[in-house]
Amino acid sequence: MKHNILFLAAFIFLAACSSSNKISDNNNSSAGIKKGKWISLFDGKTMNGWKESEGPSFSIENGTIKVAGKRSHLYYDGPVENHDFKNFELKMQVMTTPNSNSGVYFHTKFQQRGFPDDGFEVQVNNSHTDWKRTAGLYDIKDTSATFVKDNEWFELYIKVVGKRVITKINGQTVIDWTEPEGAVAPEGHPGRVISDGTFALQAHDPKSVIYYKNIMVKPLP
Repeated sequence: MKHNILFLAAFIFLAACSSSNKISDNNNSSAGIKKGKWISLFDGKTMNGWKESEGPSFSIENGTIKVAGKRSHLYYDGPVENHDFKNFELKMQVMTTPNSNSGVYFHTKFQQRGFPDDGFEVQVNNSHTDWKRTAGLYDIKDTSATFVKDNEWFELYIKVVGKRVITKINGQTVIDWTEPEGAVAPEGHPGRVISDGTFALQAHDPKSVIYYKNIMVKPLP
């Protein structure tokens, strides 16, 4: 009888552990993700969860996404928030090489060709001939100041809450812009208004080589 009781107790304990593990696994799935937690969008090994438009201009190199090739865009197409973000914090490590140009889009949507019609571009450019530098909100709130050097890793941070957009480089605020009430999209950019959507990395031209890693998002209420 004693052995039967011990066996039953052990069985109940193992069943409880199994149930707990299943709950934990569910919490790590898209359905179980809680807002306010940092979540990785890039595993450092594969392009799982990402979809390229043209290219091929994106590859995996030493745990990074290497951008090198003709104009193309790499869109996040994975399960987190069903790749549809409204309010969020986004951060990543970036390294530019001399005379290179790239960008990070938000509130955008996948399109097969051309520069994205929807969303905003946060510029990535520390020495390209285009004067609009890293962390500027391209053609909306630009910056000509250069805060970091080529061939050095830096953190690019983007936060969107409501109609307010904040960008930072290594913790230093570069842009703090709020879209005016009743704003109309600029001519030629019908989708450039605060809304919702996914993220995309830009391959600007064949001479531009950029590296991205540690891409993390924190969905916000």
